[in-house]
Amino acid sequence: MPSIAESLGSQSQLASTLAAGVDQISQSQTVTFTKYSQSILPADGYVFWVNTGVTQTVQGSLHLVTDQQQNEDETIDVNRIIFTALSQIDVFNTAAPTDLFVGVIDGIRFSFNARGAFYKQANLYHYVGNAVYPAIASQLIDSATDLPTGPIVSNSLPIWLAQSTPTLPVYASYLVPANVVPPYVVAHVEPDQTEAPSFPIYVWPGTTVPNSGASPLHDMPSSQLAKDRVRLTLYGLTNQQAIQFYASLIDYSLNTDNFGFGNSPVLKDAKRTQSELNVIAMKKTLDIDAWYFQTTSDAIARRLILSAGFSSINT
Repeated sequence: MPSIAESLGSQSQLASTLAAGVDQISQSQTVTFTKYSQSILPADGYVFWVNTGVTQTVQGSLHLVTDQQQNEDETIDVNRIIFTALSQIDVFNTAAPTDLFVGVIDGIRFSFNARGAFYKQANLYHYVGNAVYPAIASQLIDSATDLPTGPIVSNSLPIWLAQSTPTLPVYASYLVPANVVPPYVVAHVEPDQTEAPSFPIYVWPGTTVPNSGASPLHDMPSSQLAKDRVRLTLYGLTNQQAIQFYASLIDYSLNTDNFGFGNSPVLKDAKRTQSELNVIAMKKTLDIDAWYFQTTSDAIARRLILSAGFSSINT
């Protein structure tokens, strides 16, 4: 990052005046950003960010706007951050999609998801984002040893992620990697449509979790028949390719009994447009009522964890 003097010497009169104003208002403020590395649980696609210990200090002016929200399940302060820098922050532009830079101001952690409108003559760079929501704070961890060892989800998602192949990856909904190019499949389990016809069966007290304190935790084996409404979104597949994927699901159900169809799904063509190109994407959906035992989903998730572990060892 250039100093204020270097910035003034190479800018237009407008840019120099604005840079001097930013420096004066902010009192030469600096913000330290810490680099986090993405870690994805193979069991259910959950994303965590692990502190790498690498830091970057940037000079600029930081604005904070706070809005309190009262929701059904939380009351939070939503902190909107606007950071004005005197030059482009190169580490943000060169960061890999699996890297995240998190700043801290007055104990508030934040990151950016947008860069504001840029006027070249002004030569000011505005970075915008929200502070980390309390409910999301658990996804930022200090060490890889803090990563969960088992699946997070309780639904059938691991069953669908297990259908992933090198040529046709399957992702959890809302966790599709940035700018991924088709073909791929997205599995969405509708949260409000998971049902069960009977109570679960728990084996108490189960196995005590080592070093879990005076009131120990227990790994409790359980079994419950459940039904999910699942939407599979297919991108980049032709009719025949989509049919082959559907047929593979039928074979998987018949050969493993890991899940059963509670309806007769049909492939549907969906519309995904871009007006600049005047085209529609190769997009299809498949809605499935899936019956399964939650113990089966958990077992598949744990097999995914083991296979991912063996894969990383072999590579």
